[in-house]
Amino acid sequence: MDRLILSIMKSVADDLRAELRDEVNQLSFDERIALALRLGEEGIERFRLANGLDRETAIRILERRRQAGRTPSKCMSELIG
Repeated sequence: MDRLILSIMKSVADDLRAELRDEVNQLSFDERIALALRLGEEGIERFRLANGLDRETAIRILERRRQAGRTPSKCMSELIG
């Protein structure tokens, strides 16, 4: 029974993923760029609101998280603290 439910859930997720991919593939290059930028801005805003931060602090925290685990860079350390 559990396998059947997981199979159905996976199928639905796969279908939705394929549908979304098809929709994005129909967008022009400029529309894709605009979508990516809008989604990035929405992500920053949601993170900011969820954590009670101002925009600059939220961006700085997200940049630090993105750099975590990478080889330390003096340049990046100076840019994002």
